Amino acid sequence: MSVQPSTHGSNAGSTDRSSRGFVPDTTPGGLGRALSDGWVVAKRNVIKIKRVPEILVFVLISPIMFVLLFAFVFGGAISPGDGVNYREFLIGGIFAQTVVFGATFTGAGLAEDMQKGIIDRFRSLPMSQSAVLVGRTTSDIIYNVLSLIIMALTGLLVGWRAREGVLDMLAGFLLLLLFAYAVSWIMGYVGLLVPSVEVINNASFIVIMPLTFVSNAFVPTESFNSVLRPFVEWNPVSAVTQACRELFGNTGALDASAPWSLQNPVLYTLIWVALILVVFVPLSVRQYAISSAR
Repeated sequence: MSVQPSTHGSNAGSTDRSSRGFVPDTTPGGLGRALSDGWVVAKRNVIKIKRVPEILVFVLISPIMFVLLFAFVFGGAISPGDGVNYREFLIGGIFAQTVVFGATFTGAGLAEDMQKGIIDRFRSLPMSQSAVLVGRTTSDIIYNVLSLIIMALTGLLVGWRAREGVLDMLAGFLLLLLFAYAVSWIMGYVGLLVPSVEVINNASFIVIMPLTFVSNAFVPTESFNSVLRPFVEWNPVSAVTQACRELFGNTGALDASAPWSLQNPVLYTLIWVALILVVFVPLSVRQYAISSAR
């Protein structure tokens, strides 16, 4: 008696995959599958807010705290010059600092998932290897959009105004999100190398704090001494901050001796975004594949 191979298991597996939302790859090179699977992972990360509402509290309360702290504590002690109101000068720096810190969710989230064994479950599913990273970095964008909305509303209450029109204001927000998205790939790579939430949080603090405070985010570039000023002038956080101030209309005219990075902050920021993505997207995907093979 011959035994016919059963297709029940494969059909069940196909049905199970469909119920999870995974869409078969229909484009050459696996791009369609990576994007569709990545979107499923991103939704999973956002839905997590319902189970861990503390995440949303940090996303929303932290920007408000920073805006109010710097606006009312340092607002009367720091003058950006050229008749620019410090509260307007401040908002661009607060925006830059907050979205960069928000990008660390990718590294912390990956480390947490690795500790809990969730990454191992993802690896057992018929999904693109890059989907977990795409999903994580995409969900960071959603968190940062919420932060920017809250910061903008808080900024309006303390006196900030976008004076160059709606399109320039939206361009400023888009530039911030692009820069944060690039940084999230760096954090994702680090999260795969050091699968510990505590280590990721400490490492990100050690790196991001100097980048944001040794920049023009909170004080004018001219206030730094000759040793620190070159770093401040070519710091990418200074560039994205300067770009936002120009797009929001919150800065005075630059000195003719200002370096190219601050004379062309939008272009300089985009160059950094491109470089980071070109380097860290393949590095992160490769590291995820190496971790999967262990």
